[in-house]
Amino acid sequence: MKRAKNSKPEWQRIFQQVRKRIITKEGITMPSSVKSNNSVTLSVVIPCYNEEATLNECVQKVKAIQDDTLKLEIIIVDDASKDNCLAIAQDLARQHPEVKVLQHDVNQGKGAALRTGFACATGQFVVVQDADLEYNPMDLKKLLKLLRSDEADVVLGSRFLSPGAHRVLYFWHSIGNKFLTFMSNMFTDLNLTDMETCYKMFKREVIQHITIKENRFGFEPEIVAKIAQMRLRIFEVGISYHGRTYAEGKKIGAKDGIRALYCIFRYNANKAPLPIQFALYLLIGGTSAIFNLFVFLFLLSAGLGVNISAGTAFVFAAILNYLLCITLLFRHRARWDSVTELGMYWLVVGAICVIDLAMTRSLLSLGFSAWMSKISASIVGLMFNFIGRKFLIFPEPASGPWAPQVKVKKKV
Repeated sequence: MKRAKNSKPEWQRIFQQVRKRIITKEGITMPSSVKSNNSVTLSVVIPCYNEEATLNECVQKVKAIQDDTLKLEIIIVDDASKDNCLAIAQDLARQHPEVKVLQHDVNQGKGAALRTGFACATGQFVVVQDADLEYNPMDLKKLLKLLRSDEADVVLGSRFLSPGAHRVLYFWHSIGNKFLTFMSNMFTDLNLTDMETCYKMFKREVIQHITIKENRFGFEPEIVAKIAQMRLRIFEVGISYHGRTYAEGKKIGAKDGIRALYCIFRYNANKAPLPIQFALYLLIGGTSAIFNLFVFLFLLSAGLGVNISAGTAFVFAAILNYLLCITLLFRHRARWDSVTELGMYWLVVGAICVIDLAMTRSLLSLGFSAWMSKISASIVGLMFNFIGRKFLIFPEPASGPWAPQVKVKKKV
């Protein structure tokens, strides 16, 4: 079989390039300005949509964390607000040279605003700051400490670790958050307590080499998936949290939770631990089997013969199986081009059919009942189907080991 010219997707090649720049045999290497105690610049990206009531105060609180060793670059991205956000942001930029203003002509969502802001960041470190004042900018110094000392490559602020002040609000939101974090951890092999947190701080070379695809709140599980696949040093730090009500402008809703769950599957499944991948394939295989049965019964009731009905149902179920595989589990064109991938898929499907038939006949000849023979053959066929898809049709290299934790050498 002929391999595709570009056997790896762009984001995977980028991950490997960034990882090589950050990780060496001696450990983590960073620019001298970061290794030393000299002044560093933190780029604070503030996505903004209809936040005129809090934007000015937010920027003032962010500015207050500056000191002799910390400079700020504040990037406000107005996502086509319908209120006076843009005018307020532009006024802040006129008053404060560290403030930059970017704008979208059409509302696209938080992820799109962050994508715009990250691309323009120039500081050694980059962090997300929501404009709604649910998070206290003073907590950013706690996150920054780990990056400045070169103990971490990414630091997340957890609302569930901190002994500080937390507004108690929306129990079911917290349950949903913990469920999404749990699901994300299953796929990434991280043990985060707050995957959905706003406060995510990065070394700039890390975040600027990640292609963000999600336009809305799906950014959170997407970025966690991608930094986990880079195998960097990821830390959590407890932060305070002052949640808003919907009357006060909270925007995230149930549909964003559903999208987050999809993103956990979409951006993690192809690199998830083997048992997780097999469990997902059981879901895909079961769905395809039920679809096969319904199509068969429908065609049979329409007057078609058993052979035609069974054959047609099998083909449609195999197509559905393929589409679900590349949508929820494996990465399309992981190694092969589209035509070769499809050819490999049907080759494996055909081989499994032969194995299924041969095993069923063998068990029948040994005296097993028809239903036991067929169930046994189906279970074996399911396992071979997964192995064929995992290692022949959609093969991908493992993410590799986690980056070593290098102790920072203290000056004597």
